[in-house]
Amino acid sequence: MTMNRDTIRIAIAGIGNCASALIQGLHYYTPERCREGVVGLMHTEIGGYLPSDIKVVAAFDVDVRKVGVDVHKAIFCKPNCTKVFHADIPQSGVIVRMGQVLDGISEHMMDYSDDRTVIRSDAAQLSKAEIVNELRRSGADMLLNYVPVGSEQAARFYAECALEAGIAFVNNMPAFIASDAAFAERFRQANLPIIGDDIKSQLGATIVHRVLTDLFAKRGVKLLRTYQLNTGGNTDFLNMKNQERLTSKKTSKTEAVQSVAKKRIEDENIHVGPSDYVPWQNDNKICFLRIEGHLFGDVPMELELRLSVEDSPNSAGVVIDMVRCCKLALENGIGGVLEGPSAYFCKHPIVQYTDDVAYTMTEAFIRAYGRKNPAATDAVLEATAAQ
Repeated sequence: MTMNRDTIRIAIAGIGNCASALIQGLHYYTPERCREGVVGLMHTEIGGYLPSDIKVVAAFDVDVRKVGVDVHKAIFCKPNCTKVFHADIPQSGVIVRMGQVLDGISEHMMDYSDDRTVIRSDAAQLSKAEIVNELRRSGADMLLNYVPVGSEQAARFYAECALEAGIAFVNNMPAFIASDAAFAERFRQANLPIIGDDIKSQLGATIVHRVLTDLFAKRGVKLLRTYQLNTGGNTDFLNMKNQERLTSKKTSKTEAVQSVAKKRIEDENIHVGPSDYVPWQNDNKICFLRIEGHLFGDVPMELELRLSVEDSPNSAGVVIDMVRCCKLALENGIGGVLEGPSAYFCKHPIVQYTDDVAYTMTEAFIRAYGRKNPAATDAVLEATAAQ
């Protein structure tokens, strides 16, 4: 297999578990593995790009154990606790820089052991101008937002940095940026692509809940009430013990389910959101899902489901697709919200579609804007088709 070794250059704000899983994946899915046929990716290639074509060129964090450290080493530093599925990663030469703290660290996290919480670095915070200069100097194509849930100021700060640096933005977190009409318009006017908000995992609680809710609607079952209870032991779940930081997260997850219901569920009859922090679970997330409804003849029925997943790897493959779609938009001069990919990959897009429709839109986007004559990926496509 011959490869066009073009590179997608990414910057990352927040070197937590999700960034760890992503970077491990970029090295795990080698061209050789892709040629042989792999599992775990929704798309082996997009527009001629493989996962290994994505390179981290700038990184920002605020934890003392990560700032000043090579990013390929920092992803394995505490309090990160996700599964290590690919430890053999060479030094990148990219040093994690001290970002802006803003509202990125919740006060309640100081009550927990160092291995579980963020320890703020005493390094000087980079100014906005310095971060923008670093993004430009690195040649980053886009900035990925991985700041903690509830960090509304920090999320918007990094979106502003992306705009000023003239690069794309991928918002993995539940701060409403791509779904905010004013922000969306600013990215459109700057002719910079943006995907968001709040990533759907590959096979996580929200996507399963959406599919089942949509199934109720399509099969004529009246949905009466539902809940989604989630527990986990990573820093994200610890951060979310502060209920004041959950407003956007709960809205994002709830509306993702409401948007596919045949009739909007009364607020008192739907509960979707993080439920508790269980330290020994580490990056394992357990979802307890219940849906009650009425079948033919108004006869009642109940559905209960338990889902257990490693939280951060569950999102990493989706991010790889988001990054590659953003790159296609950059190559084709497309700015503003990428509506199809945002609806397919995110919980709170600017326009909600069912997952079937969003999938079709995303595939159409990839076909329309993929690079011409992607001979470099012929062998990959053949291997994928043979799976």
